Amino acid sequence: MGRSPYWDDNDLKNGPWTLEEDHKLVHYIQQHGHCSWRALSKLVGFNRCGNSCSLRWTNYLMPYIKRGKFSPEDAQTILNFHSILGNK
Repeated sequence: MGRSPYWDDNDLKNGPWTLEEDHKLVHYIQQHGHCSWRALSKLVGFNRCGNSCSLRWTNYLMPYIKRGKFSPEDAQTILNFHSILGNK
C-alpha cells in the first residue's frame, strides 16, 4: 500500500507547464536544491504531483541537458562504448 496523496485529485493540475511554473521550479532548485519531489511540489506551491515536477526537471529543465543532433564526437563516443559494453 502506498502513501496517501496530500492533494485532492480535483485540485491537481494536469496538462502543459507554463513558463511561470518552469521559472519557479528552476529558481527554487537553484536556491535550495531538490529534496523530496513530493515536498518540493508543496513548498513551491504547485498544484502538481511531485512526479510531474521531477519529470519536468529531468527531461526539460536541467541546465546541462544537451538538445539537438549528436555531434560526430558524440556519435563516436556512443559507438566506442557500445563496442565495449554491447547492449547493456
